Amino acid sequence: MTFTDSKQRFSNRVADYVRYRPGYPTAVRDVLRAECGLKSGHVIADVGSGTGFLCELFLKNGNRVFGVEPNEAMRQAGEEYLASYDGFASINGSAEATTLDAASLDFVTTGQAFHWFDQNAARSEFTRILKPNGWVVVIWNERLTDTTAFLRDYEALLREFGTDYATVKESYPSEQHMRDFFGPNAYVWRTFPNFQEFDFDGIAGRLRSSSFIPSPDAPNFAPMMEELQRIFTENNHEDRVRLEYSTQIYFGRLAGTR
Repeated sequence: MTFTDSKQRFSNRVADYVRYRPGYPTAVRDVLRAECGLKSGHVIADVGSGTGFLCELFLKNGNRVFGVEPNEAMRQAGEEYLASYDGFASINGSAEATTLDAASLDFVTTGQAFHWFDQNAARSEFTRILKPNGWVVVIWNERLTDTTAFLRDYEALLREFGTDYATVKESYPSEQHMRDFFGPNAYVWRTFPNFQEFDFDGIAGRLRSSSFIPSPDAPNFAPMMEELQRIFTENNHEDRVRLEYSTQIYFGRLAGTR
């Protein structure tokens, strides 16, 4: 998997991504207000902004937000999703080359896209575009895998049918990634609970939104959906199942921006 490939992985999954991926709890915004001094007048770049979920969290705070997204289909979906917000600007750029002005931002945020970045190039670019004392905030929803029978079965399904699930999972950020990116003592970590509840059509859409899931024309797609139906039938409560997450937040200042 290359960084170039990663920028195109979701092109054929945008509709499901918009409808079925989890958002971010408002507690994220609260902790940034309390610990980073986030104010409505601050200017933010959300890098790898995708369909705009994280952008919206800050637009609702009154911030001006640049959504930087290299994937055209995702970027267009974000533009449509956030069309009602005057403070939003859509940027065709990447973590490694945002096209934004130097020293122009109070915060750089990034959500689920962080693990797709070229970390060294992204760090240099974030340092360039942040104002002195600007903050970097990395946020993602970590899906829990073994706290319920359904979550265990869902994880087993992904491991059986995912095209490159193990490789993608290994790329998810770890404590070592954060230490390498920020420096060993230059960040703060917080976590909050998050969840989604789905009927069968919803959990099927959530499954299809993942980049490592076979496409509908693949020979193992139908068996995968049969297995999803089986585990849904065995584990649903009042025709609903629950995906549980831990929303991870890392924030700090990069050395060159202090």
